[in-house]
This record gives sequence, structure tokens and C-alpha cells, in this order.
Amino acid sequence: MIVLTADNANILFTSACRALTDFGEPVSPRGMATTEILGAHLRLTQPRRRFVDVPPLRLLNPAFAVAEAVWILSGSDDDWIFQYNRALTRYADDGVLQGAYGPRMRRWNDAIDQLDRVRQLLQRDPDTRQAVIQLYDPQRDTRGHRDVPCTLGYRFYLRRGRLHMHTTMRSQDIWLGFPYDIFTNTLIQELLAGWVGAELGEYHHHIDSLHLYAENVSAAEQLAHDPEPSPVMPEVALPWNVADQVLRNTVTEPPTHDLTGIWSGFAQMLASYRAWGTGDRDHARTLLADTDGDLVRALERWYDHLAPAPAKQGAPAS
Repeated sequence: MIVLTADNANILFTSACRALTDFGEPVSPRGMATTEILGAHLRLTQPRRRFVDVPPLRLLNPAFAVAEAVWILSGSDDDWIFQYNRALTRYADDGVLQGAYGPRMRRWNDAIDQLDRVRQLLQRDPDTRQAVIQLYDPQRDTRGHRDVPCTLGYRFYLRRGRLHMHTTMRSQDIWLGFPYDIFTNTLIQELLAGWVGAELGEYHHHIDSLHLYAENVSAAEQLAHDPEPSPVMPEVALPWNVADQVLRNTVTEPPTHDLTGIWSGFAQMLASYRAWGTGDRDHARTLLADTDGDLVRALERWYDHLAPAPAKQGAPAS
């Protein structure tokens, strides 16, 4: 069992990677070699410092990070998410990710909006211990689908005016999955804090099997012990009564012009990545030119990673 605390996601990520390379043990579920630690508690004390970006060894696609968060928050399992991460198609059954979190959170059994229920419960009883969002569904998740949720559920506690979030996962790939999971989860936490009039508290990530796949061990071993700290993201706020509409508008193609603040920036990033996906790279970069922020700059670096600029001819040797 390990317990790690950091005030930013970069430090938490690199510390967890180092723990796995130092203390992990080999295990091969479904024949896939991994290094594993059973039992991990990762605590992020400043959830707005949510973005993992440790170049050159671990770069994230921030467009996918935003798209996945919007996809889950909106309750969707639509296939538009594949525009931002084609690798997800390998886990789909008949074109649908059967383990998608969004429908489970927003319309469990087509009847319960768990996010809304938690919002109302915290407003009615701030000291409640029942603010739970359940994601794992044994009725669905024992049918042999390719996609089975790694996340079991979320819990929220409003204490002394601060909203704390606890996530429990049966399984967590630290290299590929964790950076995106902590981005989405802390975004949910921040929005919910705003909906109940609370300050943002701590984020707690509880993992049964924390692991690193064999092909990522070498890169994990090369991570610096003191990476550049994750920056503080701008405040994310959204009135509940327009939340679903804003989320839909964020992924509209082309983006609508009635978005403001960070949601306008998110929409521009997603539009840019859609343009990149069609091969219109100049337009993709142009869409980012008038948009500022750390995520936008990270997306520009992601484009550089995907398509490095050609070396200039005739440049003098260094």
C-alpha cells in the first residue's frame, strides 16, 4: 500500500510512476505484462492543478482530455468521442463503448441523474455521507463486453465549506489512463463545488491495482524526480440550469458563438482538433491563434509531437 500527496498532478504522476518502478511486482492479467502495486491512495491538494504534462516523455492530448470530460459530463456514449482518440474503437462493441461513464452518471437505467441527485443532496444536507455516484454495474459489466469500467464510483463530502472528492478504482494504468482520469474527475469536482456554493477541497484517488504496462516502464524510469509543476487551471464554472446546453454547444461543429470564458476556449480546442483530424493542419493551428491558456499551448505542442516541423535546408551545423 502506498500513500502519495502532492499539490499538482505532475508531481503526483511522477511520484506514482517512481513507486511502481521501485516497488512494483510483476503480474500478467490476460497475458499482458505489468508492474503492479496493490493498494494506492493518491491525494491532490490543489485540484485545479490537474493537467499532467511532462515533456518529452509524457505528453497528453489536451483536446482529448477536454472532449472526454465533456462527453462524460453530458451523459453521452455517442461515437463522436472517437474523433479525439481513435484507439478507443478497439474497446467498442458494435460501435459503442459499453462501459461509458456518462450514461451511468447522468441516466442510470434511463431513470436517475446521479449527478443531479448528488447536487441536490449536498444542498439539502451539507453534512451528508450519501453523496455517491455509482459507475460499476454488475448487471451490465459481467456480460463480456470489451469495455468494463475501471472506476467503481465517486463520493463527495462537504466539510467546512470545502467540497472533497474521493474516487475508487478497481484498476488504474498510471501511464495512459491516470492523466486523463484525474483531469475529468477534478473537473467534475470543481463544477459540483460551484453548484453547491462550496470552495474546492482535496481530491483523493483510491486504486486497488495501480499498474504500469511493460512497454511504458523504460519511459517511466526516465522521468525526472522534480518535474515542472502543473499550472493552476482557470476557474471552471457553469450554472446548473444551462449546463447541458453549454456542454452540447462546446462540441457543436462548428462551435457556437454564445460560449464564454473557458467553455469558449474548450470549444476552439475541439474544433481545432477536428480540423487536424481532417488533415487541415494550418486551419487547426489558426483556430488556436486567438485563444490563450496552458491547455492551448499544450495542444500546440501535441501538434508538434504529431507532426514535427521539417528541418530547414541549408542550416549551419551546430
